[in-house]
Amino acid sequence: MTDTHTPAPFTDIRRIPVGEHTFDVAVAGPEDGEPVLLLHGFPESYDEWRAVAPLLTAAGLRVIAPDQRGYSPGARPSSVEDYRIDRLVADALGILDRLGAGRAHVVGHDWGASVAWTLAARHPGRVATLIAVSVPHLAAFRSALKNDPDQRRKSQYMQVFREEGRAEEALLADDARRFRDVFGDAVPRDLIDAHLRRLGTPEGIVAALNWYRAMTPEMSQLPPVDVPTTYVWGTDDVALGRTGAEACGEYVTADYLFVPLEGIGHWIPEEAPARLATEILARARQ
Repeated sequence: MTDTHTPAPFTDIRRIPVGEHTFDVAVAGPEDGEPVLLLHGFPESYDEWRAVAPLLTAAGLRVIAPDQRGYSPGARPSSVEDYRIDRLVADALGILDRLGAGRAHVVGHDWGASVAWTLAARHPGRVATLIAVSVPHLAAFRSALKNDPDQRRKSQYMQVFREEGRAEEALLADDARRFRDVFGDAVPRDLIDAHLRRLGTPEGIVAALNWYRAMTPEMSQLPPVDVPTTYVWGTDDVALGRTGAEACGEYVTADYLFVPLEGIGHWIPEEAPARLATEILARARQ
């Protein structure tokens, strides 16, 4: 079982306005450091980067880790359409703009990786390097979902999450037991509690689930990414299989590195923070 102790919380939390919304953004490291944008996944928050961020700031990088749309209480629109991928990418760009970051190293885990892939494909001039964690290029994932029975089995939960009413009730029932069970033993209990403080209300969990409900087939119709890219995947990932992981490099035209982590599951920032930080720094220094 994972140790229940987690690194200290972020201390510099800024409220960043982007359009009509306001985002809670954890910032750390030297003001003049190269910016690295850390995009969390579902159902987490910027706290998933607690163990990774100190390793990056110690190397001189400036960490920018937002609670994304739906996770920040000030950026929680009610319409499902407001959670389309183009809106999520625009949020990330707006946060970078507000913090004076023209280009950034972009790191995304889970849903944050989907945003990161789209950001890199659509706005390559804003992405110095890309480090995608768990989720491969969305076209590689689409192909695996179509052709690989194992990936279809792993992705069945997504249909449940798209059913309005059913998923949120199940996740929050019995003191959010199923929400906690999503993480198994991979994430410390106090860190799960930190995520629940954002999402442990009907409004919060619905907003997070709206990312799934706003998915469209066009999401996966991305061109190849032409920025230096590292893709990190855990061999024991319960949601993302080997077929899509191994095909990911077919959709990157710049320098590319595939890093499979043996025996590691889906929650890589918590399960293998030092290894992930090493890969981020190696890519950023090239």
